[in-house]
Amino acid sequence: MILEEFKQSLSSEMPSMLSLPLQALWLDAQEDWEGAHDLLQEDHTTEGAWVHAYLHRKEGDLSNAAYWYSRARKTPAQGDLGQEWVAIVSALLSGGH
Repeated sequence: MILEEFKQSLSSEMPSMLSLPLQALWLDAQEDWEGAHDLLQEDHTTEGAWVHAYLHRKEGDLSNAAYWYSRARKTPAQGDLGQEWVAIVSALLSGGH
């Protein structure tokens, strides 16, 4: 799957083959922050930590976001949340993180 296919799926049903971090980003795009966050409670990967960090930054809890960026081994993002969402989805879809 590529980014454009992922974005197109947002107008229908969540694809079944998505990893938990991608499922969380899909739910976030549906404005289901709680559902996205709940999914990540079961994910202990660095990818999950990265999405967890993004969600807490979006929430405005920057200290919690910093903790999760550290767990993901990522520098805390500073820019536009939409751009970060695209960057994370793109990286996870391509297998890079």
